[in-house]
Amino acid sequence: MFDELLDRFINFLRVEKGLSPNTLESYSRDLVGYLHFLEARGITEVLQTQTDTLYEYLKTLRSRDLSSRSQARALSALRSFYRFLQEEGLRTDNPLLPLQSPKPKRTLPKTLSGMEVESLLNQPRSNSPRGLRDAAMLEVLYAAGLRVSEIVSLTLDQLELETQLIRTVGKGSKERLIPISSLALRRLEEYLASGRKPLLQGRSSPYVFLNHRGRRLTRQGFWKILNQYSRQAGINRPISPHTLRHSFATHLLEGGADLRSIQTLLGHADISTTQIYTSVTSEHLREVYRRYHPRA
Repeated sequence: MFDELLDRFINFLRVEKGLSPNTLESYSRDLVGYLHFLEARGITEVLQTQTDTLYEYLKTLRSRDLSSRSQARALSALRSFYRFLQEEGLRTDNPLLPLQSPKPKRTLPKTLSGMEVESLLNQPRSNSPRGLRDAAMLEVLYAAGLRVSEIVSLTLDQLELETQLIRTVGKGSKERLIPISSLALRRLEEYLASGRKPLLQGRSSPYVFLNHRGRRLTRQGFWKILNQYSRQAGINRPISPHTLRHSFATHLLEGGADLRSIQTLLGHADISTTQIYTSVTSEHLREVYRRYHPRA
């Protein structure tokens, strides 16, 4: 019964809500964890659960030392699930309504300095197919502020090289047009002209960035490439593809770009998500003040 309901719910989120595969996987994992909690207490009917049971589940999550963000996501998955059951006519109430989600602790995004970005992007020096690919990939990631899922799923028909634009599909299947720098355009053209065909190895693929077998580069593959060049650049702390996205937004804001434009470029549905970068630049200003003001 639960497996059938879960499949219907996940399919609803995929088709009707357009949620990403990663979000769907997280929701599914959270709901399976909830089912195990119910089974351990001898509760076999998910349609009959009440608020007090859910309150106990929330206490269990807290006792596992999960982050407030993970707790909030698990509760969000359950709230959406019970709302779905209501809409399907399987329940008349949502037992989660009286419960408040834990507020995620807001952490400042980690960014690179302009010099660190410059050093990182200069690392791929080889004119081999992989070297040309890596140079183009890193340059485009920073130039456009893409998510890693967006760059590895980028297809040839999303490139508008004549107008120096990229069409990308982000969260919620929302499409946006992003300009790229002249340098990113040049790196991309060099890769498409001399690097991509050898990587294809006689295959055909709609994707821009390919692995050595001619298939679409994976998120994990991209992460490994980025970390290799990060070490070569002397960046002695962990970074991720999202670090470059954060750096893109922060550097734009520091350069005078307005928040609304950055929101559009990043594809944020809510400007409050973008406003976190104002905290980053404020912290940067405080650090400059502390370091250089004679009486700081």
